Amino acid sequence: MAKAKSAFVCTECGAEYRKWQGQCTSCQEWNTLTEVKLASARPGSGTASSGRAGYAGDLSRDVVDLSNVDLSEVPRLTSTFAEFDRVLGGGLVPGSAVLLGGNPGAGKSTLLLQTACKLAQQRRILYVTGEESLSQVAMRAHRLQLPTNGLKMLAETSVETILAVAEREKPEILVIDSIQTMHLEDISSAPGGVAQVRESAAALTRFAKQTHTVLLLVGHVTKDGTLAGPKVLEHMIDASLLLEGGADSRFRTLRGQKNRFGAVNELGVFAMLEQGLKEVKNPSAIFLSRQEQQAPGSLVMVVWEGTRPILVEVQALVDESALGNPRRVAVGVDQNRLAMLLAVLNRHGGLFTGDQDVFLNVVGGVKVLETSADLAVLLAVVSSLQNRALPKELVVFGEVGLSGEIRPVPSGQERIAEAAKHGFLRAIVPRANAPKQAPKGMEVIPVDKLSDALEAL
Repeated sequence: MAKAKSAFVCTECGAEYRKWQGQCTSCQEWNTLTEVKLASARPGSGTASSGRAGYAGDLSRDVVDLSNVDLSEVPRLTSTFAEFDRVLGGGLVPGSAVLLGGNPGAGKSTLLLQTACKLAQQRRILYVTGEESLSQVAMRAHRLQLPTNGLKMLAETSVETILAVAEREKPEILVIDSIQTMHLEDISSAPGGVAQVRESAAALTRFAKQTHTVLLLVGHVTKDGTLAGPKVLEHMIDASLLLEGGADSRFRTLRGQKNRFGAVNELGVFAMLEQGLKEVKNPSAIFLSRQEQQAPGSLVMVVWEGTRPILVEVQALVDESALGNPRRVAVGVDQNRLAMLLAVLNRHGGLFTGDQDVFLNVVGGVKVLETSADLAVLLAVVSSLQNRALPKELVVFGEVGLSGEIRPVPSGQERIAEAAKHGFLRAIVPRANAPKQAPKGMEVIPVDKLSDALEAL
């Protein structure tokens, strides 16, 4: 008999090695390599080990000119949630594989169960649960007062059995909860291992491509918030979504990290209620629940998430440090960028914070990933440092360079229009983003340098 081939795979990053070693040279983690058996590829077989070649036979093998490719719009299926469709780029695409990740209790299964129950009224849905029994899923659906007729359920973890049932039922949408519980008979490792997750996802994705079925996968996350399993899992699927939100917060944000059919970094906002997740039509109204009495260090900024502007409040607290090394704590903003902005404030704004503790927080648990928050962060820090409250009707956005210049940001006109719609009367913006005619009742103050913004206050 031929000797079974094996490899050593890192459980953190998915890097493969021919022999065991103490440290993974890709992610620098120690003792993370585990041995996995490699399944032999059988010519012409449809096993997961055949990779992309498994479904290549169902695709066109004719070489065509790019200009002759059909550009007709792929029909999309609505998920019954406008926010979910927004993050997906307009809806579910037949033949696509979507991976939904999130912390335990974030609402991944709840979101997909609500979607499946509503869609089952007019489409064929197969919901496969590998973590819960059918009675547990039925109890949740009853508690959420969802329509349960028409939804096909299957409690199974064997990928071979799931594919056999799916070929018989021919669903339009296949939900797998979760990919870490699935296993293939040919793979000797335990469910959740690197080899099992990779090969199971490959087999399910290949089935979705062949039959034009929408595949929705639930994925676990590690303690640092990244998707568990091999990194190749994120390369196989067409869209990777992350459902964020702490256990103490009633709001959940659905963020797109990868999307082959729409814009990336799109953001959808949901509220967790007794009846399940409910979409939030106007996220800015939630993040702007401010007090009547304006406090020092509080300021509203306009960030751009995907295809729309969102108004969020940033709060800064500057206090005299009792330690030799002052603290710099940032929640929702990159901490290294905060340290850089404080250096710019000292050099080009004439305000020294080297002996002060600086704490920064973006209200509502929003994570700001773009640089348009720079100017708002600095002005909030100045407000707390001087112990002077800023006007409540003021909104700010703009990128701050190392030489103290205020750089323009994308979609400046739309940001100003969104602020005017919510009743803001003044806006400090980069000069290149200033409109030729400001919205009615709003004063737009263009600035070129940080000193100009401080003078405008």
